[in-house]
Amino acid sequence: MAATFLNIGGYTLVFLSVILVPHVQANVAIFDNYWTQRQGDALKQTIASYDPNPLNVTDHLNYHVALAVDATESTNNTRRELIGLETQEGSGKCIAYNPIDKCWRCDPNWEENRKKLVECVLGFGRKTTGGKDGPIYVVNDSSDDDLVNPKPGTLRHAVTRDGPLWIIFANSMVIKLQQELMITSNKTIDGRGARVYIMEGAGLTLQFVNNVIINNIYVKHIIPGNGGLIRDSEEHVGLRTKSDGDGISLFGATNVWIDHVSMTRCTDGMIDAIEGSTAVTISNSHFTDHQEVMLFGAKDEHVIDKNMQITVAFNHFGKRLEQRMPRCRFGTIHVVNNDYTHWEMYAIGGNMNPTIISQGNRFIAPPNEQAKEVTKREYTSYTDWKSWNWQSEGDYFLNGAYFVQSGRPNAWSPKPKNPVPSKFAIRPKPGTMVRELTMDAGVLGCEPGKAC
Repeated sequence: MAATFLNIGGYTLVFLSVILVPHVQANVAIFDNYWTQRQGDALKQTIASYDPNPLNVTDHLNYHVALAVDATESTNNTRRELIGLETQEGSGKCIAYNPIDKCWRCDPNWEENRKKLVECVLGFGRKTTGGKDGPIYVVNDSSDDDLVNPKPGTLRHAVTRDGPLWIIFANSMVIKLQQELMITSNKTIDGRGARVYIMEGAGLTLQFVNNVIINNIYVKHIIPGNGGLIRDSEEHVGLRTKSDGDGISLFGATNVWIDHVSMTRCTDGMIDAIEGSTAVTISNSHFTDHQEVMLFGAKDEHVIDKNMQITVAFNHFGKRLEQRMPRCRFGTIHVVNNDYTHWEMYAIGGNMNPTIISQGNRFIAPPNEQAKEVTKREYTSYTDWKSWNWQSEGDYFLNGAYFVQSGRPNAWSPKPKNPVPSKFAIRPKPGTMVRELTMDAGVLGCEPGKAC
C-alpha cells in the first residue's frame, strides 16, 4: 500500500491509502484516499484556525455582552423591572440580553432574513458562516430509509450535498436517524419556525469538515448506530463502524457554531469535540438528564488538541447532569455567562494542562457536601496542576460552590492588540446577571412575522 507523508505545523503525518482504522479514527472502517484527503485538509484548517491572541476573542465577546446588556436595560428603564421575567411573552417588548440573541431575535422579519444569523456569532467560532453562500434547501420529508442514496427532501440528502446550503424545515417533524448523520462542510441546519426533533436514533457527526452551523433543534435520546455503508458526501459512500451514541460529534471539525439546541439523554457525550476540532462556539443551549455532557479532547496523546479553542457561552446546564460541563484536555476554553444549576460530581474538569477561563458564570452547588467544588483536575498531582491556568472572574457561587484557581491571571495569552476601544476595561458581566443572559436557552418557539 502507498504511503503519504504530510507535514503541517510541525506534525509529520503518515497515511496509507487503504487501512483498517482503529477506534481513534471515529468510526471510519476503511480509510481510503477520500478520507486521507479530508483528514489532510482538516488538519491544515485546524492549524489555520488557531488564534494566537485568544484574549482578543474573549475581550471581544465580553465587550459585546456589555453593549447588549446596557442597550436592553436602557430600553426597559431599569433591570429591576425585569427580574423574574422568564420569557418575552406578554411583555409587549422583545427582550434579549445577550448579544448573540440581540443581533437577530427582535427582527419580526427574521424568516426573510435568515442568513443574518451569521453576523451574530461570537467567541472562537466567530468566523463561522455555515451555508450562507448557498441556496435555501427545504427539508419536507422526515424519513431516513436509504443511507446510501438518501431521498431528496430528507435531512440526510441535504447535509451530504457538496456545496454550501442553508437547510430549513417545511414543518415540525421527528427524525429518527438510522445511522449517524454525516454532515459536510458549509452547511447550516436552521430549525427556526418549526419543532425539529432528532431523537431515538443516531446522532450528528462533523468529521474533518469546516464551517457548520446547527441552530434551534432538539437532540434527544440518542443511541449508537450499528454502522455499515453510509453516504458521507455527494460523491462518496463510506463504510462505518458502530457509532458511540454522541448527540453531536466534532472530529477534526473547525469553525462550528452550535446555538439554541436542547439536548437530553445521549448514550455517550452530548457534544464531543476531539482530534483537532477548534474555532467552536456553543451558545444559548439547554442540557438535561445526562452523565457526561461535553468532552473536549479525547486522549492524552492527541497533542493536536493544543490548538483547540472553544467558547461555551449563555448555556443552561440543568437538571440531572453529573459531570463534564466541559471536561477538557489541552486547548483554551472560554466558559462565560453560563448557568450551572445542577451537577452531581463536578462542573468543569480536565487534565493535560488545558487553559480554562471561567467568567461571569453562576454555579449552584448540589446538596452533597463532597461535590461543592466546581473544578476537578484528573490524573494529575498538585505539583503539576498548580501551574495550569484555570481562572475565575466574576463568577457567582451559591450553596457552597467554589472554584479552585491555579496559574497566573492572563498568563494564557500574550498582550494583544485589542480590537475594542481601550477606554473599556473588558470585564465580563457578573454571574449575578446570568439568569437574564440565559433566560431563553434551548430551542426557541419562533413564529414567522413575529420577533422570535
